[in-house]
Amino acid sequence: MTGGADTPLIDWLRLARTPGLGPVGIARLIAHYETPSAAIEALPERARHAGRSVPVIPAADRVQREIDMADRAGVRLICLSDPDYPPALAAIPDAPPVIAVKGRVELLDTLACGLVGARNASAAGLRLARELAHGLGTAEVCVVSGLARGIDGACHAGALETGTVAVLAGGLDHVYPPEHDRLHAAIAEQGALVSEMPLGHVPKARDFPRRNRLISGLSRGVLVIEAALRSGSLITARLAAEQGREVMAVPGSPIDPRARGSNRLLRDGAHLIESVEDILAILRDSPPLRVDVREPAVFAQDGLDADDMAGFWEHEVMSPPDALPAEPETPQRDDPVACLRALLSPSPVSPDELARQSGLPAGQVAAALMELEQDGALARLPGGLVQAC
Repeated sequence: MTGGADTPLIDWLRLARTPGLGPVGIARLIAHYETPSAAIEALPERARHAGRSVPVIPAADRVQREIDMADRAGVRLICLSDPDYPPALAAIPDAPPVIAVKGRVELLDTLACGLVGARNASAAGLRLARELAHGLGTAEVCVVSGLARGIDGACHAGALETGTVAVLAGGLDHVYPPEHDRLHAAIAEQGALVSEMPLGHVPKARDFPRRNRLISGLSRGVLVIEAALRSGSLITARLAAEQGREVMAVPGSPIDPRARGSNRLLRDGAHLIESVEDILAILRDSPPLRVDVREPAVFAQDGLDADDMAGFWEHEVMSPPDALPAEPETPQRDDPVACLRALLSPSPVSPDELARQSGLPAGQVAAALMELEQDGALARLPGGLVQAC
């Protein structure tokens, strides 16, 4: 844990918690002034020189209270100058100045792969996600995802025994979605929870795209398993490409809307993935990550003037111009027909798998499948498999 007064951490936190000052702006300041304390001292005058209001920089005792709160919660705060800061994450130009970590910090310095996908995933997609994550974990590749419903949750569950990293949009003490409370606790115990937000922060819509850059930033590559054309998973894939990471996708049926985004990635040049071996070959053949993107020269420290202050104050929001529509959630168990309808896809799946993914008793699954078949929404295949029509 953090423990005691840590001047560098306090200064990094003061910058990180200054309203309106984003990661890129902080990186530019550090590139010019070299230390957080020097940047804090110069920031008010720079703001006045740029014709902006003087920033409200939190006092040292205020951020010390945040450090003490993290200590009590078993959360470690790691700043960019800390040797334990993940090197892969430090290599991105908008690396968070401070991250909060609960669990196995050493997982953040291992070969990692981001796995993301649809919240309203099919049963076949959930099974594949779990199997791929388990296979990667067995091969000593850390699985990184966002603890969302659907594919994310399946990936974390598949890699739980070997250690998985969940990147959260809110504070580490805020469980979202609520039904992942047990998985959240298990990852804190067996893997690691990561966030750039303080404890107590309830995530807003804009926090999720920001979170996605950390998923890709911690990873050597990102695999999309199921994704609609307008989804957060495609944001993560785009960020991965911009960060120099490998982008991979699992192909899906062209008639399944949940596969259109991942299929587009393949059309645009992403690696096609069919097995764990495919992923491992790509990760191990990928070029080393650039580790010099935060050097001062990148931010042109010489000749910094008032006009450069505009870059300090930007909010680095990664969402596309159009607002993302909310992804539909899987219906609850009190409507077995709707629940199974959401899990079915053109990919064949067994009734047992549907029962496992839905949590419904086998008898309810059989009755619901019969109703779906009568409605013409389901086809039965040889071997007892079923698929959506």
